[in-house]
Amino acid sequence: MAINLKRLIKRMFREFLVYHHSSLEYRAKILTLMVSSDGEMDECEKQKLKEIAFEIYKDDPERAEVLIDTVTEYHKKIVTDNGLDYEHLILQVAKETRSVKRFADKIDIELLKKLHECIDDEDEDERIFQERIIEFLENLKKECGGK
Repeated sequence: MAINLKRLIKRMFREFLVYHHSSLEYRAKILTLMVSSDGEMDECEKQKLKEIAFEIYKDDPERAEVLIDTVTEYHKKIVTDNGLDYEHLILQVAKETRSVKRFADKIDIELLKKLHECIDDEDEDERIFQERIIEFLENLKKECGGK
């Protein structure tokens, strides 16, 4: 109970309580692009998201949990049309990457490809759409000087 309350408070006030919250939120937006591409988050994506978050923040499990919560929050906003839509998220990622060049280094294509593994083999349109998202992020990373 206390852990859930702590996570809730961190989620609500992450701008003030989470060190380098803008970096965490940027990563969450990139992951949300992959997870929300088909409008739903299935169990495979949830599991891969958890693995990715704990790989990114292997020394800080609380931060990994905040990342997962933030991706889930962004996904819910997109699905419920609550102040964020998918196209707007793409524009935000592009704008933030171009204005804060160091964010380009946070685009880890290999980690994003882990989420791409969750697509059903029969859903060719979704597979192609996610490949285009990965290409977009690769090009954005190159354009902004990411490593």
